[in-house]
Amino acid sequence: MARRIAPASSRGRALGGDRARQVVAQEAARIIVDHGVQDFRLAKTKAAERLGMTDRGSLPGNSEIEAAISEHLQIFGGETHSDLIKALRRAAVSAMRILEQFDPRLVGPVLYGTAAAGSVINLHVFSDTPELVAIRLGEVDLPYKTYERRLKRRRDHAETYAGYRFAQDEFSAEATVFPVDGLRQAPISPVDGRPMKRADMRAVLELLQETT
Repeated sequence: MARRIAPASSRGRALGGDRARQVVAQEAARIIVDHGVQDFRLAKTKAAERLGMTDRGSLPGNSEIEAAISEHLQIFGGETHSDLIKALRRAAVSAMRILEQFDPRLVGPVLYGTAAAGSVINLHVFSDTPELVAIRLGEVDLPYKTYERRLKRRRDHAETYAGYRFAQDEFSAEATVFPVDGLRQAPISPVDGRPMKRADMRAVLELLQETT
């Protein structure tokens, strides 16, 4: 007798809550890594739709997706992914040297080692006059585009910060500008709700030495 395959719409009901979230997290991780989707919310919504899991209880948290990305890259990334992370971190160091006067810090997937092809190098820089960052980029003939980003420094309060997007080596980099006193308190990560981990240039160089 042929095996009957359940339709996609019933798969979510066939799995328990924890297993359903794990399956969605794994699919979201695949979407992020393979298709360059950077928005966790969008990735898990697409994953749930593809798997027919419309129950909100089946949607994993961002930290679950981040863990699934790490697992996916360990299984499928291999040496190619390791080389990509090294190249991204070397480019990050180059960008940090250009912006050294603004005490740059590396944050996000390039720091954590979960970046994929198409990932952006995310830097936090510090100046009470954001335009000085633009002037510095102009001094080294780096074309840039401006952007604004809303981030929380406290759980109940978000602020808008200016930023500059530019090319560094063959990658895209973003420098979000915080006031000088923002160096003392990192904004809250949208992934796990904790202060973002930041690394100065020395720490990034140490990471590169560890993986050489």
